[in-house]
Amino acid sequence: MSGAAGAHLSPRTELPDSDQHQKGQPPFWRVALFGLCPECGTPGLFEGAANFRERCPSCGFDSGRYNVGDGPAAFLTLIIGALLIALALTLDSLVNPPLWVHVILWVPLTVVAVIYGLRIAKGALLASEHQRQAAEGRVDKPHD
Repeated sequence: MSGAAGAHLSPRTELPDSDQHQKGQPPFWRVALFGLCPECGTPGLFEGAANFRERCPSCGFDSGRYNVGDGPAAFLTLIIGALLIALALTLDSLVNPPLWVHVILWVPLTVVAVIYGLRIAKGALLASEHQRQAAEGRVDKPHD
């Protein structure tokens, strides 16, 4: 069997319950919404618009050991773009405003939605990886 049908957990794999988190660690939804450190819960996970701070100023949590990547950016761009296009077309068909109204309305809304959406998605992925102690895969070299 291959793929997900044949997948199984190794006997050493212990995944934490999704409802439980260690004492002092906020749940991943709070990390995502409020930009909290996934280790100690203090604010300041982000430095700038959507970049992680290298280390937490309170507990020293190193966000660089997790690989969140650019996956959230692609999905958010497509999802937010589709939603805002649908809203813009609906507004245009109902009210038929001039072009400058569309520009003033949709450009800032798009920027805010993408940046805040990235913060939420990246925070959720980082918190999820931290709570599950995810790490890069390693291949053990055979002993000769």
